[in-house]
Amino acid sequence: MLMSLRRVFGHVVKTGHLTVREPDGRHFTYGDRTGEEIVVRVRDRLTALRLVLDPDLAVGECYMDGSLSIDRGTIYDFLALVMSNAASVTPPVGVKIPLQIRHALRRLHQRNPIGLARRHVAHHYDIDGRIYDLFLDRDRQYSCAYFETPERSLEDAQLAKKRHLAAKLAIEPGMRVLDIGSGWGGLALYLAEACGAEVVGVTLSSEQHALSVQRAAQGGLSGRAQFQLMDYREVDGTFDRIVSVGMFEHVGIGHYREFFNKVRALLRPDGVAVLHSICRCDGPNVTSAWT
Repeated sequence: MLMSLRRVFGHVVKTGHLTVREPDGRHFTYGDRTGEEIVVRVRDRLTALRLVLDPDLAVGECYMDGSLSIDRGTIYDFLALVMSNAASVTPPVGVKIPLQIRHALRRLHQRNPIGLARRHVAHHYDIDGRIYDLFLDRDRQYSCAYFETPERSLEDAQLAKKRHLAAKLAIEPGMRVLDIGSGWGGLALYLAEACGAEVVGVTLSSEQHALSVQRAAQGGLSGRAQFQLMDYREVDGTFDRIVSVGMFEHVGIGHYREFFNKVRALLRPDGVAVLHSICRCDGPNVTSAWT
């Protein structure tokens, strides 16, 4: 298996300076020795097997459990070197197989009926909220801050995102707005306060829902910003505006038509919907297993 790992590195790494230390103490160097040397250590043969069979997933997991360590440089340096080289070579057949399997099974893996969707969301969001405080802004905006200039803070960029979305929605006072996947309530509260909208936010996370209700009460906005613990597919009524930010990634490829049909059914004929989601520039594909 170590020989297979050497073949993979030899096939991929053509530029740069990568040294791999193997479990028996031997080391092999790959690339043209340009730039700073990056040294990684493979702890055992099982780690080598994991890296060969599914590098997309195994690199991250092995680094986490310590079976792949960085002796010189950083994990970022290692990933940058490997990924910059991988972009210009055809992946080995063995590396492509896990990706092909994931592509074939993605509709099954992304199956997301209402009951299962609740469990998925609970697994991701119904945890100790302090972890989100470590990397989100004070408003707990989760997706795609809008940095108008590079020196802006995260707080400024998330506020700019909310302003940008409000402008695209062209909300007028008194309009009824639906926020699909309302998270911790920040956007819904902003639209209610800054735009004078009557907002309904829906989430499947009990933790997010509880905090959103609490924030609305504390801000004196309970009359204009209401939060429901429900699936978007269970929502009834009509809305002047519909917005969804960073939730579409959870919908599942097999449910896209269901999502858009529901949005169309809830939106007034002259209404406006804004969908804010992560996309890819290189066409349809599978999401990285590590991601």
